[in-house]
Amino acid sequence: MSNRNTFRVAIRQFDPFASAIQKQWDSFCETSHVNLTLEAIELDLHPLYETLFENEGLKHGEWDVAFVNSDWFAQAHHDGALLDINSHMSTNPPEDYPNGWTESLLRLQTFDNHVIGLPYHDGPQCLIYRQDLFDNPTEQAAYQQQFDKPLAVPQTWNDFVQIARFFTRPDQNLYGTTFAAFPDGHNTVYDFCIQLWTRGGELFDASNHMTLNTPQAMDALTFYRTILNDNTAIHPNSREFDSVKSGLAFVNGEIAMMTNWFGFAAMSETIPDTKVKDKVAVADIPHAPHCNSASLNVYWILGIGSGSPHTDIAYAFLQHCASPAQDKLLTLEGGIGCRKSTWTDPEVNTTIPFYHMLEPIHKNAREFPRLSNWAQLAEIIDQLVLNTINTDRPTSELVQEAQQAVDV
Repeated sequence: MSNRNTFRVAIRQFDPFASAIQKQWDSFCETSHVNLTLEAIELDLHPLYETLFENEGLKHGEWDVAFVNSDWFAQAHHDGALLDINSHMSTNPPEDYPNGWTESLLRLQTFDNHVIGLPYHDGPQCLIYRQDLFDNPTEQAAYQQQFDKPLAVPQTWNDFVQIARFFTRPDQNLYGTTFAAFPDGHNTVYDFCIQLWTRGGELFDASNHMTLNTPQAMDALTFYRTILNDNTAIHPNSREFDSVKSGLAFVNGEIAMMTNWFGFAAMSETIPDTKVKDKVAVADIPHAPHCNSASLNVYWILGIGSGSPHTDIAYAFLQHCASPAQDKLLTLEGGIGCRKSTWTDPEVNTTIPFYHMLEPIHKNAREFPRLSNWAQLAEIIDQLVLNTINTDRPTSELVQEAQQAVDV
């Protein structure tokens, strides 16, 4: 690998990521005079995790730079898969580091004096909805007549379901909502945690032991089972959707509202073939009565493979991508930049009118504990959710089985 004349980047499969990385590499080469050829490979979540960690591609020099999800940071550090860039940053830091970012986007990849990457793509979960539908006088009158209450952005999950059923019109290829129920070990886990937290539950106890056998967890699973099997409320392809595919369905005008990553709301304003441009807004995620809303802070860094033969070039490229101009470029391509300057940028907020909402949404965002075995725990939750939506077994039995798997 030491003689390789390519610069290999492992990318989370998503068109805006691929286009942004290519443009960022081109501008990097113009100023740095690097002669390597970019080889950017798009991978879905499971294949990406497999090549980076299970096959140890980061350690063996297969990848110079990789998109690494915050769920994987602890494992990446534990395994020595990513290069510690702290010494590089001490002598040649990114522009305005660390003040150019919120602390919530720097904390998770920092382990004592070790830093394993720089923030690349952000965007907490939120409610994304079709403002044109909610503001339509005809829709408002029909909803008022049917339910004897105004049509408004849902605050509770009960209202969410009622509105989802109201907007489900298969003859118009319009569905009230969707959930990313594809079993990839991520999306069902995230959705479960959102449902749990917005019902006042907790995933871990005070000693960071995962606790699933709780009333709030059973309520969350019951809701998820009901909504995933409610063909009067949900997109029929939801079980095949990951977060990207559900986002694309929304952009295609097939979804009235959904809980998903902020990035898919932004994408609805930026990609060329969007059908919902200027029709979208975001809000806090609904919650159970007498409980609070919650969001989830999961983000992507660019990290350098510890076995890369091009570590100096890789750090210079990370530094380039983290600059204000390149962070903004990613955003206008359809990703979500991580810099405060991007969040408040006038051009960005003209293109994406709700972009300034990122900061208040972050205030409700929570994080998972940094655990090197998180991938294994996530598999248990994933299987629990799948057993819930694919069987009619009592949730009490399912959570007991899952808890036993955790406790082994």
